[in-house]
Amino acid sequence: MESSYKRQDDLHYDNTTKQKRSYYWDTAIGLNKVDGLTPSDYLQELKQESIEGRKTYEEVERELGNYYGKQVLTPAALDTRECDIVSTRIARILESRDFVFSPITLKNIHKRLFDGLFTGKLAGYEGRFRDYNIEKAEPVLGGDSVIYADYLSLEDYLRYDFDTERKKNYAAMSPSDTAAGLARFVSSVWQVHPFVEGNTRTTAVFLEKYMLSLGYSNVDNTLFRDNSVYFRNALVVSNYSNAAKKIQPAFCYIESFLLNLIEGANKPLPPITLNLKSKRYGN
Repeated sequence: MESSYKRQDDLHYDNTTKQKRSYYWDTAIGLNKVDGLTPSDYLQELKQESIEGRKTYEEVERELGNYYGKQVLTPAALDTRECDIVSTRIARILESRDFVFSPITLKNIHKRLFDGLFTGKLAGYEGRFRDYNIEKAEPVLGGDSVIYADYLSLEDYLRYDFDTERKKNYAAMSPSDTAAGLARFVSSVWQVHPFVEGNTRTTAVFLEKYMLSLGYSNVDNTLFRDNSVYFRNALVVSNYSNAAKKIQPAFCYIESFLLNLIEGANKPLPPITLNLKSKRYGN
């Protein structure tokens, strides 16, 4: 019996595929800037071979494994290795058209991105929700931290966020209303911060896959490539409040970012400004 289904990796490789793959690689490498990670020159060589269709993502990752297996893995080398491998995995996930809207997918993306890369006390937390509470000093907040969800209720919070999102009818909304709706969803998921590390990269990949599943096939990946730090800061300020300083959560920044994605536009993003200090954070 012949299958009526086509394997995605058997589809014809043409100029359109080449262009998309280039975008996916740029996005993947750009997202690692969120954690201050930069790729090796070797990955840049492998990336080009992948874009030209001469190497699969599996082959790229295998060659990276061989390359780093011969290196002395100093802390700096570990960071570069993480950037190289996670970038390869992000590009591969973005190119694949599989997607299910579920917290399980969020967890699986985290597992696929970081499997085997966490070390020390983080080892074994790849694709696993955290079992302790966390905080993180944010430069955009003057060193303060967002209050993340309690680890005892992570699955409950995510279930609520996803159930609420399923009720929205984006087909009936204007682009600006869609951006506002997606902003609330992605902000809420990020605020839960279900993982010990890698939350922003995981959330960004999930968001891109989700938007593609909604039909936004013209998502401008250069926004993530060039503005990944802005994306994270926008999520931070959408989840921060300080009544004593008269600060409320600000969604305008993440909405502007998402509206650009929805419309395939490249409008200037408003600088993220809080009254904590006289500094501006943005591009």
